[in-house]
Amino acid sequence: MKIGIFAGLERAFPGTLMDRLNHTTIAGEPVKAELIKLGAVREAPPKEYDLIIDRISHELYLYRVYCKVAALSGTYIINNPFWFSADDKFFGTALARRLGVPVPRTVILPSKAYPATLTPHSFRNLEYPLDWDAVFAEIGFPAFLKQHMGGGWANVYKVHNPDELFKAYDQTGELVMMLQEGIEFEKFIRCLIIGQKHVMPIKYDPGRRCYEIDEGYMSAELRDMVIDYSTRLTTALGYDMNSAEFAVRDGIPYAIDFTNPGPDFDPQSITPYYFDWVIDRFVETITEILERPKPPEAPARWRNLLDNDGAVYPVK
Repeated sequence: MKIGIFAGLERAFPGTLMDRLNHTTIAGEPVKAELIKLGAVREAPPKEYDLIIDRISHELYLYRVYCKVAALSGTYIINNPFWFSADDKFFGTALARRLGVPVPRTVILPSKAYPATLTPHSFRNLEYPLDWDAVFAEIGFPAFLKQHMGGGWANVYKVHNPDELFKAYDQTGELVMMLQEGIEFEKFIRCLIIGQKHVMPIKYDPGRRCYEIDEGYMSAELRDMVIDYSTRLTTALGYDMNSAEFAVRDGIPYAIDFTNPGPDFDPQSITPYYFDWVIDRFVETITEILERPKPPEAPARWRNLLDNDGAVYPVK
């Protein structure tokens, strides 16, 4: 079995995972895990890897292109490169609500600026002026203005009134932004999800952006809820690695960020305790994938979880 990894600055996760995999057998075969090296990519490369782990194509798109053509040859990609290219946070919010997962009230906004090549006729489908009073009534304050695609806290603004919103909005240029209700939370939880079924809820401080080991932080009921919601979302999105953030208000966990197909696995961030859990679950998940007797179902199965009227199917 041959496994390839695309990785960027991180060292601990790919290095530790490769070391573990290179001392593992899967389906009776020894595993060879390595960092992938690319030059010019042929349009139909032969199958070289049984499985590829993609940790960096959101920053280097050539790797995503390669993953797509590798998938054509039968290579299993973590995470699916076709859905990775298509998802966005606004769709994810709409999907979550359909799946019965609490989410903040959210609207998507027209871009503040547009390419100079466009003409007035290009905007015939846009309402102008925008009914900002209706937007404020829907979302309220405080609120978060954030890019509809992206991550790593880039282009995220917390605003407390219309003046702050307009000041932030003026900085966003051609980006498509969404405005989301700010949840004033009493607890904040980030879940690491591996293989859709392995979920680790962790106390998280979004202000300091750090994880904390606190086994008594959440009740059993709250822990079960965030595990259930994380599983629903990740299964629907078809990810094999993900993280989901929940802001807890009045005992209700609101999913505020859960399309993270390249989650943080740095042991200095998630702590060595949770890092060991990630490595163990990753090896287990890779083994399960490669030992399946038939090719797995296509990811992005959200449509299968909803009926034609948008009602929710139970998630098994």
